[in-house]
Amino acid sequence: MTDDRGQMTAQTDQTDGPDTEPGLFAAPPMAEQERMVEAILFACAEPLSLARISERLPQGCDAAEALAHLRSRYAGRGVSLVRVGDGYALRTAPDLGWLMQNERVETRKLSRAAIETLAIVAYHQPVTRAEIEEIRGVAVSRGTIDQLLELDWIRLGRRRMTPGRPVTFVVTEEFLDHFGLESARDLPGLKELREAGLLDSRPLPGQAGDDDDEGAAPGQSELFED
Repeated sequence: MTDDRGQMTAQTDQTDGPDTEPGLFAAPPMAEQERMVEAILFACAEPLSLARISERLPQGCDAAEALAHLRSRYAGRGVSLVRVGDGYALRTAPDLGWLMQNERVETRKLSRAAIETLAIVAYHQPVTRAEIEEIRGVAVSRGTIDQLLELDWIRLGRRRMTPGRPVTFVVTEEFLDHFGLESARDLPGLKELREAGLLDSRPLPGQAGDDDDEGAAPGQSELFED
């Protein structure tokens, strides 16, 4: 009896020993480990190291082997398992990156000088820089003209047959399309602008003070002539 008890005690001690404790719970199948790693990487925006992935998995899982199987499974798919430094992450396949490009409209506010210059070009085209400066009463900076050219709202017109042959500026089809105009002739007249309070009652330089003069601005028939 004593020997039997001793044998039973020895067997009990052997079963409860620390060497056999990890075997109390079997590790999940490799397919399940793959799913776990996939879920972890999918939920994290930044790459995760092998150690951090292992910390999240149940005891007995092999994170390295699961990553290898997962990488093979994702080969040729729209999403790839990539290594970034010491970490791993799910990323869009390199050849499909163009699908993720985001196009957005950037709102750019025109300066007062640009608005005034654009209005002068629209109502007095074809108009030279010197004529714009005469109407505005101040010099026109190169940046103002460049901004309007970059927006494709004005373009270079034909040169004047005057000394120096100065270049002229006219509005473009993009300008008309942006403001919903069929042609420059559809711009509000001076009388309409004054009635709306957008223009004072004083005549513009070089023009008569007759409010009833609603004729087209000089040169508008040459809107798109080269």
